[in-house]
Amino acid sequence: MATINFGGVRENVVKRDEFPLKKAQEILKNETVAVIGYGVQGPGQALNLRDNGIEVIVGQRKGTSSWKKALADGWEEGKTLFEVEETCKKATIVMNLLSDAGQIQAWEGIKKHLTKGKALYFSHGFGVTFHEKTGIVPPKDVDVVLVAPKGSGTSLRSLFLNGQGLNSSYAVFQDATGKAKNRALALGIAIGSGYLFETTFQKEVYSDLTGERGVLMGAIAGIFEAQFNVLRQRGHSPSEAFNETVEEFTQSLMPLIAKNGMDWMFANCSTTAQRGALDWKGKFREATEPVLNELYDSVVSGKEAEIVIEANSKPDYRVKLEEELKVMHDSELWQTGLEVRKLRPTK
Repeated sequence: MATINFGGVRENVVKRDEFPLKKAQEILKNETVAVIGYGVQGPGQALNLRDNGIEVIVGQRKGTSSWKKALADGWEEGKTLFEVEETCKKATIVMNLLSDAGQIQAWEGIKKHLTKGKALYFSHGFGVTFHEKTGIVPPKDVDVVLVAPKGSGTSLRSLFLNGQGLNSSYAVFQDATGKAKNRALALGIAIGSGYLFETTFQKEVYSDLTGERGVLMGAIAGIFEAQFNVLRQRGHSPSEAFNETVEEFTQSLMPLIAKNGMDWMFANCSTTAQRGALDWKGKFREATEPVLNELYDSVVSGKEAEIVIEANSKPDYRVKLEEELKVMHDSELWQTGLEVRKLRPTK
């Protein structure tokens, strides 16, 4: 385990060179790993595990689109692809990668197959942290661990195929066998993590829910809309408003920030942009920090979890979701984006 200085704070991280794949394979050599759910995270984690030589089986409801996707990915019905409960029964490690709502619905069926000595794995701390609302309370005689890739299952898979890795957090909620940490780290390396940093189930879900509603999705979508609207109201064309709001950000600046950091990106912009950005970033920070604190408090209180559980439990949830997404899709902002993307040069 390496100790790394992150902005003046020293943290322990687990890197591939000190926990190589060979070690992970040795730890998992007698395990049968069940990937339950084949939606967002399931395919990437399952395929990477399989390609890394781990014995993997997939559990999914027969006849669903996810079942068909699993078949298309080479999982074989009756050999490596089964109904959820049968998969749990066969496994020594159950990776519960269903959606948060799906985990609630399937919990009793999964729980009865969590016999002594098995391990229960999550990639999100939601179900366990908010157990009073979800009903997900693991048996005391099983290991309970978490590995949460910091990105989508699609990104996890594509980076793996390119010989790279997506960093992940890991946590041990319950160590019933004395080998929970090694199981978690081995799984983290075997699914394709670039490195792993330690957290807790609670911290993972608090940061994750805040991030999704904040900078990662909610805040950036809202800021895009606000700036686009202001430019349109002030007489700018849709294409100019979109290019100055979204296109330059996603196509030019974000890749530079990802590669070299915000300070480097500032240093390599025009002096006019530098001065203006430095002068205004504090105002945006001061305006948004109270909103982010309000958001974090809402997460910690369980209010955000209640909203998610209530919304996802309604029979018309998917219909209403599609209606909301259609409003975004049909907006002038994103219809403009549709046309701008068509104009991007291709090789």
